[in-house]
Amino acid sequence: MKNLDKIREEIDAIDSRIVSLYEERMQRTAEVAEYKISVGKQVLDKQREAEKLEKVKNLVSHEENRYGVEELFEQIMAMSRKRQYQLLNERGLTQELGFTQVDSLPFYTRKVVYQGTEGAYSQLAMKAYFGEETESFHVDTWREAMEAIEKNQADYAVLPIENSSAGIVGENFDLMLEYENYIVAEQIIKIEHALLGLPGAELSEVRAVYSHPQALMQSVDFLNEHRSWERIPVKNTAMAAEQVLKEQRRDQAAIASQVTAEIYGLKILKNNINYSEDNSTRFIIVGGEKIRIKGAGKVSICFEVSHESGSLYRMLSHFMFNNLNMVKIESRPIKDKSFEYRFFVDLEGSLSDGAVQNALKGLQDEALYVKVLGNY
Repeated sequence: MKNLDKIREEIDAIDSRIVSLYEERMQRTAEVAEYKISVGKQVLDKQREAEKLEKVKNLVSHEENRYGVEELFEQIMAMSRKRQYQLLNERGLTQELGFTQVDSLPFYTRKVVYQGTEGAYSQLAMKAYFGEETESFHVDTWREAMEAIEKNQADYAVLPIENSSAGIVGENFDLMLEYENYIVAEQIIKIEHALLGLPGAELSEVRAVYSHPQALMQSVDFLNEHRSWERIPVKNTAMAAEQVLKEQRRDQAAIASQVTAEIYGLKILKNNINYSEDNSTRFIIVGGEKIRIKGAGKVSICFEVSHESGSLYRMLSHFMFNNLNMVKIESRPIKDKSFEYRFFVDLEGSLSDGAVQNALKGLQDEALYVKVLGNY
């Protein structure tokens, strides 16, 4: 049996040859890229890659190495493609994304729309971003907010996209694909739920609680201390307060903000009932134009991949190869396609960055569908 140190020396020598051969192969890759650029040929050639993989698998001497060789060359060819995308980007041959850089958000009708009613957290987010004096109006649903932009009734809409405790607002991810609206900014606000009742009501009288499903979820520890209470979901926390005021029943309460209590003249029966002290909601500011504010540092994209082994990994590898920090990934089921998903990703960076452009070029060539949702 060989000495371990001797085996390691031999492995080091082999690795040195592999590195040398890899660099030589990547040089050939650059030459391939130059040729493709000159004739306008696409980087990805699926038929050629499939033939190549079959060929190298047939070169192995031991059957147990076929899968390993296939995986190795899949990676080598993926790195080759990414290098070719970089060269395309250096030549200025990336696809124009159509986003215009601006110093600040433009206004035309000077109106902002939010879902819910006065006192809703969406309104608080709107005021935090646009200021107290911004002209605004509210609608019943998130879809109506998106339609208001499409119909030029509002410049921007404020939509909740995720909560640090309860997770994403899936419907709003879907709406970002259904409408040609784009994220232009974001606003994070701290969520501090309170239990609100009629003036003169007491906590001991409560038998039913109204609120948005996420607010009910975020207050689950408190509600579990009162398991006999009926939990009634409504479209919005402020609408829950409206319902309590309308019904005029001392045994009904709403979970909403302290600001909502002041607006509707309700009594705070219990403060800070959400179970996480760090409970925050991220709201996106959505507009109908492809614009990005100067200095924007986050890119949101959506893409779909083929339903086959390794397809998601291959897409995500574009971010890794270009040294991009992916700060978030979410999946949503694709309508009418059982157990197939589209992916939403947030990246650090700007659409003017070469690394971002390079990664997007790879995605556009290799994914089934790509949409840039915004740079903000």
